Order: sequence, then C-alpha cells, then structure tokens
Amino acid sequence: MSAPLAATPLAAALLPLALLVPAAASSGAVAPSGSAASPVSVVEAAFDPATAFVPPTAVSYADDLVPYGAHTRIVTDRSTPGRTVLTMTVTGLAPDHEFPVHLHTGSCGADPASSGPHYQDAVDPVQPSTDPAYANGRNELRLALRTDEHGEGTATASVPWQPRPGEARSLVMHAGTPTGPHAAGDRAACVKLEK
Repeated sequence: MSAPLAATPLAAALLPLALLVPAAASSGAVAPSGSAASPVSVVEAAFDPATAFVPPTAVSYADDLVPYGAHTRIVTDRSTPGRTVLTMTVTGLAPDHEFPVHLHTGSCGADPASSGPHYQDAVDPVQPSTDPAYANGRNELRLALRTDEHGEGTATASVPWQPRPGEARSLVMHAGTPTGPHAAGDRAACVKLEK
C-alpha cells in the first residue's frame, strides 16, 4: 500500500508553496473579473510599504495618510464602448481627508515618481503637462476621494474614452487636504492596475 500524497517528501516540500497562492490573491493580486478579456476588472489590495519583500500591489508612501494595512478595492468598468467608469473604495485611511486621485502611465515602485505622469486620452506634447487643453477632467481620469471620520470612502469617475492598452498602469492618491507635513500634490499612495 502506498503512502498518502501528503506524507511524501515532495508533497511536504511543495505544501508551503501551495499555501502562498491564496495568500497572494487575497493580499493584492490584480484579478480581472471573468476572463482575461473581461470589460470589468477588480483590484483588491492592502497598502504596504514600497520596501516590502514582495513588491506590493498597493504602495503607501505616507503611512500617516495611508497606513500600512489600509485596504482598497478598485473596479474599472469598460463594458460600454468608448466609456470608462472607475470606482475606488478605501478603508483604514486618514479620517476626514480629501485625496485627489489620478490615473497614471507608469507602475508603482519604491520611488513615488515610478508611476509617471497622469494618463491623458489626448497626450500633451509638452511634458510635464500644464496646458489646460490637456490637463483637465475630460482628458484625464480624476477622482476626489473623501474619507469620513472612520477613514472610509468611495469615489467614482467616468470618462468618455477607454485607456489605450498598456498605457494606464496605476492609480495614484495624492496627499490632498488637509496637507499637514505633505504638499497637496505629493504622492501618498499608488495602486497597480496592470501587471
């Protein structure tokens, strides 16, 4: 009679690796709903320091505003042709705070500037973009995320376009108001939207 699989040395060695898969998915995997071609994608993640051993999906650069362990859920809906609706829900953030949130071109990294500039539907040929013909709420996806007294909040933005594939990689939360030790435009946190 053969030994049960769990009793074999190989199975015992692989068991810890198998346990990591559900943990990775619950701690911030970028997981589209349905198939890879699904028009609705969902990212759920806890904010971690940029220096975490495993590169996090959600990075906090200002743990006084976005504490480590705070949580976000981002739903991006592209089910209507030529339209994008993005909803960001957060828990555990600084209470009674307003965060300007923008779609960015780069991915999150240890350096807050890794996320690059704001994603623009019509790209300003002059960077950094300050021309109001390009830097505006119709050409950029912008949210005003306000937290309540418990540090919870939800914001939704809708734009009449869909980002070009591979060019809108992150959602950046700026420090906002009240500013405290941070300038309003400082990058307080970043969430990866694409792998």
